[in-house]
Amino acid sequence: MNAEVLSDKKLLNSYLSGNRCAISQLIERHSRRVRDYVTMMVKDADLADDIVQETFIKAVRVIDSGRYTDNGKFLSWILRIAHNQVIDHFRAQKQNRMLTEAEAGYDVLGTLRIAENSIEDEMVSAQIEADVRRLVEELPDEQREVVRMRYFAGLSFKEIAEQTDVSINTALGRMRYALINLRRMIKEKNLILS
Repeated sequence: MNAEVLSDKKLLNSYLSGNRCAISQLIERHSRRVRDYVTMMVKDADLADDIVQETFIKAVRVIDSGRYTDNGKFLSWILRIAHNQVIDHFRAQKQNRMLTEAEAGYDVLGTLRIAENSIEDEMVSAQIEADVRRLVEELPDEQREVVRMRYFAGLSFKEIAEQTDVSINTALGRMRYALINLRRMIKEKNLILS
């Protein structure tokens, strides 16, 4: 183990033994890294500060309740809490307005985007989108229709179900089979979509 992991563990043990200053030192040690990550995700410094504060409040509550198990990965754990707080923020925003998956930090295949795109990234993204569109055209009609409505038109599954005159479960099922078929075709054609 490296010295920082031991120090995190010692600070946690010190805090749990009653030294209230130890948690402040631990938070201070990791706050910049957490703030940088959250700012990169939400692209708003004030919002990021709020989310970082909520992240550390939640972490301290978990530690105080005795539910934190130290496995030497405190920073990973706190970043996971921060990520979940960002997701919760986007979910709350979605209730107020429709949020596209791109705005939430995800691309069409559900992979997390964590940085601004360079020109090269944009070219690669355009090629990936063209490849995905070609693959979508090879899907059975019902699956192709659901994928187009969901990813290219931005409709919810409820809206898709209403427009195609099927149940939401049927629309979800068609999407599930479409994704299975797309993954199979990607593998068969040895495409790299990242």
